[in-house]
Amino acid sequence: MAVVLQFPYVNETTEVKKRSFAFLTAVVTTAVHSIGRDEEDEAAERVFAVICAVLGLMIVCISCLRKRAGRRIKMDIKNNLHQQVKEKVIFVLGSTATGKSKLAIYLANKFQGEVINSDKIQVHKGLDIVTNKVTDEEMGGVPHHLIGVIDPEAEFTIADFCEKTLHAVTSILDRGNLPIIVGGSNRYIESLVDNETLRFRNKYECCFLWVHVNLPILKKYIYERVDQMVQSGLVDEVRDFFSLDGDYSKGIRRSIGVPELDAYFRAEAAGCENKEMLEELFKEGIDMMKSNTYDLACRQFEKINRLRLEKGWKIHLLDATEVFHKRGFQREQEWRLRVADPSMDIVCNFLYGDR
Repeated sequence: MAVVLQFPYVNETTEVKKRSFAFLTAVVTTAVHSIGRDEEDEAAERVFAVICAVLGLMIVCISCLRKRAGRRIKMDIKNNLHQQVKEKVIFVLGSTATGKSKLAIYLANKFQGEVINSDKIQVHKGLDIVTNKVTDEEMGGVPHHLIGVIDPEAEFTIADFCEKTLHAVTSILDRGNLPIIVGGSNRYIESLVDNETLRFRNKYECCFLWVHVNLPILKKYIYERVDQMVQSGLVDEVRDFFSLDGDYSKGIRRSIGVPELDAYFRAEAAGCENKEMLEELFKEGIDMMKSNTYDLACRQFEKINRLRLEKGWKIHLLDATEVFHKRGFQREQEWRLRVADPSMDIVCNFLYGDR
């Protein structure tokens, strides 16, 4: 009895699988030929039936396994595609006065970005000189979010920051632009990025840039910058904002430069005519402002370093120390060499990889 066996439910392509099924075919064909010599033997027919049943079951099992493997492969592909399309966000970190905003605006111009402020003081309206907000000219047409938008007396909590930043990130991405988050409130940034409830890292791929200046060099620059702020009208700005019953524990009054001049303005308000005393109170206030600003820079440095060393954040260091040794055009050249060009390479690789 000649029997030809076919396996219509199996479509194998690899050589190994073809050999396996050829072997099974040979086994069954041999069994059939043996049975063919004694067609009246019912026992042999039952054996043949059992063999066919077993082979049929094997074919069904293989088919099911292939389908399950196919579904798993499809799920893996889907997950990989999901990871590939994860939206990207840039963070610019650094101590106060290191040039974070300048870099953020530079990158926004290069990569069609929009800037989100992460400074908990600059988010308030008013005191633009004291809080050192970027001017419209410095923005250069780059859209900015969360800067000068909250009432001066209002509290701006971490929860407020996370909610409004997430909304801004979503709106920027919807416009096809790149979100660039910049500011010195590192505790707020940490809460946004590592909050398990917000799942920020699951939604977005993050690139952290750290503009760093050696602290002794930065201290000298901070002191000079405070003097420049005074020449630009800082005292009159704070005087207009001064209140005898002002609360320095909330809102924009927490800004460095406001409580430090409290004693000076109180003496003025009381009608003090002792010029030497007023000058001394003023000098003490400005010196305190310089010292407190430098202390803030040191705390910010320590915080970023902790995020890098203890929490394992992958942070790209941009050492701008040499920039602060230069003046005028040479400073701008050094900034491009030490900060702008390296950051361009980092962001290009982050956004486009090897493309």
